[in-house]
Amino acid sequence: MQRIAESFEPRTVEWRRVTDPACTDFTVDFEYSLLGYDLETGRLDMLLRWPPHGHCRRHRHVAATMTLVLEGEQLLSERQPDGTAKAIRRRKGDYALAPADALPHDECGGAEGGTVLLSMQAPDGVLFEYFDERKQTRWTVSVGEFVAAWESGEAYGQAPTGERATAAA
Repeated sequence: MQRIAESFEPRTVEWRRVTDPACTDFTVDFEYSLLGYDLETGRLDMLLRWPPHGHCRRHRHVAATMTLVLEGEQLLSERQPDGTAKAIRRRKGDYALAPADALPHDECGGAEGGTVLLSMQAPDGVLFEYFDERKQTRWTVSVGEFVAAWESGEAYGQAPTGERATAAA
């Protein structure tokens, strides 16, 4: 396993900010810090933090994911198979395990923001599947792509163009 950070202390790790002004449904605004990874086993550990009411991109976790809320809150609106939304609120100290192929969801920080530790295991390497605002296009991000983006200083999970973009089923 390759370690990037020696600590998960939010005040000392390197953060990368992601925004997406093209998203008009909500404010995509969050930061992430890569802690460590293992390309061979498909493992990635990271910190994710939101400012007050900042959101991630619309996505679902393809990898099995452990979540531990370190500060603030993590709020999720999970899309159920029948089309309804399930609200999930996790506070500082809450721990959750999600199996691979989780339901699509919108995710954000609470009124004071939030910071979470994510540990993901993706045997085939795929971590996330993202959806555009209209859910007409989807794309995935693998551990390898995530690490390559980190090493090059780019934000991970950017919407692809051309062959990598696929029409949602």
